[in-house]
Amino acid sequence: MRVLTNWLRHYLPALSVTDRQLADDLTLRGIAVEGVHPLGEGNGHLFEMDITTNRVDAMNHYGIAREAATIYDLPLEPLHPRLPVGTLVDDPFPVRIAPDAKGLCGRFTAQVLRGVTIGPSSGRVAEYFSLLGQKPISNAVDASNFVLIGMGHPTHAFDLDKIEGGIVVRLARKGEKLRLLDDTERTLEADDLVVADEKKALALAGVMGGWDSMITPETKNILVEAAWFDPTSVRRSSRRHLLHTDASHRFERGADINAAPIANGLVSQIILEAGGKIEGELIDVFDPEVSARTASRPAIELSINQVKRHLGTTIDPDGITGGLVSRFLTSLGCELVLHGIDIYQVKLPSWRLDLEREIDLVEEVARVYGYNRFANTLPTALPVTHSPAAAAEQAVRNRLLELGYAEAISSTFASREDSDLFYAPEAAQTADKRAVDMENPLSEEASLLRPALAPGMLTMLAHNLNRDVREVRLFEQGQIFTGAAAPDASHIAEVAEAPQLCVGLTTASTQTTSLYPAEDAPIFELKGVIESLVSLFTPPGGSAALTFTTERTPAWLQPDRSAVALLDNQPLAFFGELAASQHEKRKLRQMVYLAQLDLARLYELPLRRITARDLSRYQAVERDFSFVLPVNIQWHTIAAALDALAIPELRSRKPVEIWRNEKKYPGVYSLLLRTVFQSNDRTLRDEEINGWSTRIIEALTKLGGTQRA
Repeated sequence: MRVLTNWLRHYLPALSVTDRQLADDLTLRGIAVEGVHPLGEGNGHLFEMDITTNRVDAMNHYGIAREAATIYDLPLEPLHPRLPVGTLVDDPFPVRIAPDAKGLCGRFTAQVLRGVTIGPSSGRVAEYFSLLGQKPISNAVDASNFVLIGMGHPTHAFDLDKIEGGIVVRLARKGEKLRLLDDTERTLEADDLVVADEKKALALAGVMGGWDSMITPETKNILVEAAWFDPTSVRRSSRRHLLHTDASHRFERGADINAAPIANGLVSQIILEAGGKIEGELIDVFDPEVSARTASRPAIELSINQVKRHLGTTIDPDGITGGLVSRFLTSLGCELVLHGIDIYQVKLPSWRLDLEREIDLVEEVARVYGYNRFANTLPTALPVTHSPAAAAEQAVRNRLLELGYAEAISSTFASREDSDLFYAPEAAQTADKRAVDMENPLSEEASLLRPALAPGMLTMLAHNLNRDVREVRLFEQGQIFTGAAAPDASHIAEVAEAPQLCVGLTTASTQTTSLYPAEDAPIFELKGVIESLVSLFTPPGGSAALTFTTERTPAWLQPDRSAVALLDNQPLAFFGELAASQHEKRKLRQMVYLAQLDLARLYELPLRRITARDLSRYQAVERDFSFVLPVNIQWHTIAAALDALAIPELRSRKPVEIWRNEKKYPGVYSLLLRTVFQSNDRTLRDEEINGWSTRIIEALTKLGGTQRA
């Protein structure tokens, strides 16, 4: 919704804060300003606003001005139409609500204007429409739109000379035809509410006016209508005829029944500025029963002690007092009568149908007071503790974000087919565990609680690929569910949850290296992700506890292009390329790679502690070692062998160059190892470094390596 700050200030002459400050303060009170756009010198700003559906009262300039008046404790200009005295008539224009429309039209106001001049709008209407980008039509039509944008109540103007007899609000006759303002002919149903004359339907009530009675340049006499229509009736007709209009948007959410006479008067005032006169008084037909359940609802009892109990401590010394509560609610349109020491009887305003209970009034007090002014306190009734795995979970999340993966969340439901395919092999072998069926599933595709995260990850990757996003790296940490069968295996006796991680990768740009071809790069990337995550923890046996095998890979991964990560020889993760059958079945646009990791096993390990030490004042010494090693010797084996030498001065060891040519030198690869030696208390001597170098060469030789000259 677009709002002009100059229009707001027209209702709030005493408003002194800047437009930017106004935008911030409204947003903090739940009236969200999502954009602030300058309109040039003297024209203020344009607010782009997002008003929630329950706040139909704020879907207009006056409603937002009321909020600002409450925030800043300012007087709000009243809406008083300034109309000339009308000519007296013996027989007022006939308006009636038919018995079949009882309860569907709670109020219908009509004003006869004669001798009007139809032409372009001018003055404030033309100025504000220009700033809003609103298309002007004519002064009569613009008047109705201006009042809708200004104070929020829909109105309509009929060409009086095209009305036969009087106005009748009734239900349509099944099959009745009505040509609307959008120049489409609609066939009405028997429960469509219409505004009609004695012979034909003139408008679809609360939705759109009719073509046959619309205002034209030749119009001389007008009937201005402002009414209240039942939200359910308007919603039903709007949906049936696929017509969502500004009027139906308001009526569907509950318009203010007491706003109809004011809106009628404001529209009449604007039309008469171009000429014409009023005939007779305002015709006002209303249903007392509808008024009783909207404008005249019973008062709500509000306790100041309850307000304080619910809202708690504030950052202000005085906190929330009875005076503040009274001022806030009175400014919002409530009428408060004090009963006892701290009990109010609160009569609700007709424009706030969303207020129904005491807690709603408490929320209004908190909203206007400002959520940012409440102290940050934890509830005392229940103990609040961190999850035991919170630190580990955050460490995993941070590491994946650092590696360039984005966190995602998928559905907690899965289909039977996906469950059978992606159920972890080791769990599937346990006879008393099974997938958990939903008692009332939403669909076949969501009939079980997910036993694995991979199906959801595939859905998210496919969603990106179908929108031409070719580079996708996602991860999800979530719970998976398995059921423990009852002793007689007739039902699930207990549902168990376990944390799991799924990493998804698809890419259109890979590079060939000396170690592997380009198409294998994503697989090795996932392997590196797993190694990096394990490095956050301290498994018994150190880095050598993590090994990899190509045996026992699951069916959803492509054979010979997938592997299993083992921690202490027990499966920790499955990773690799998605199986070709699944790739074809899911119609994926490019290859997809997945890794699924058992976080429960990882969280059993202690997190690696980050330690810091003083920087040495003595010079570091680098030594490089060039070796040819068998291809089955992995880096973690080399690292473990070097760590076993227990050389305190060995500060780092890392591979800086790896080269392999399988055709020319099968079964081996070349490694350039760089080491750094440094002491905290002395300058290292050549004989020390040479001794350590000899020990490193011997360790690598024992692994089957050959030093290159």
